[in-house]
Amino acid sequence: MSGPLAGKVALVTGAARGIGRAIALKLAAEGADVAANYYNSAEEAETLCAEIRALGRRACAIQASVGIPDSVDELFEVFRQHFDRLDILVSNAASGVLKPTVEMTLKHWRWCMETNALALNLLTQRALPLMPSGGRILALSSLGASRAMPGYGFVGASKAALEALARALAQELGPRGFRVNVISAGVVDTDALAYFPNREQLLAGYAERAPAGPVLTPEDVAGAAYLLCLPEAAMINGHTLVVDGGYAISG
Repeated sequence: MSGPLAGKVALVTGAARGIGRAIALKLAAEGADVAANYYNSAEEAETLCAEIRALGRRACAIQASVGIPDSVDELFEVFRQHFDRLDILVSNAASGVLKPTVEMTLKHWRWCMETNALALNLLTQRALPLMPSGGRILALSSLGASRAMPGYGFVGASKAALEALARALAQELGPRGFRVNVISAGVVDTDALAYFPNREQLLAGYAERAPAGPVLTPEDVAGAAYLLCLPEAAMINGHTLVVDGGYAISG
């Protein structure tokens, strides 16, 4: 199999479902071998890997909690059993608590910050020895990093921290051949959105306000991730790319 990413190796966290799954499949369809990280969704991760292998690519599923240093160490120990290098790192796994900010605790803060922001740094630190000539590092954010959303205060703060961290990494690692960017996705109807008490309102609002169309899919976000992995994107570094069909500019 050939493709623009032929011969590349990618690691996608939170790959079993939703946007992570779509990104893993897109990268594989364009030629990359893929390590698919998951936390709870073992069956879904193995199904994903079977689909990737059917495309003629190598794939493995690796369980880990990306916000815990020891678990990330274990992730890369398993990764090295399958691959001897890494070209594309996608920090997509996310979690959090959806409730009013004034009701949150220190435990909630650490949970959001460690899983959604610290993970990017932990993953990058462990990935560097496997990427001696540089590579592409992507992180997934959301519109809540720059907009106030009900019940999203701590998650939004962690996404804002993620974007700031990505800019710092882009500056530090750019001279070494790395390109570090963020994709900020709009309202995508994934399993994660089911946990939002105002899910239907969010989807309806998106459909009404997005000038590019009423539905944003995981595949739309995956397409943007793929574009940032191409050689033509070599001078895009430290950027947050908003993929929302124009929702955020519409009032």
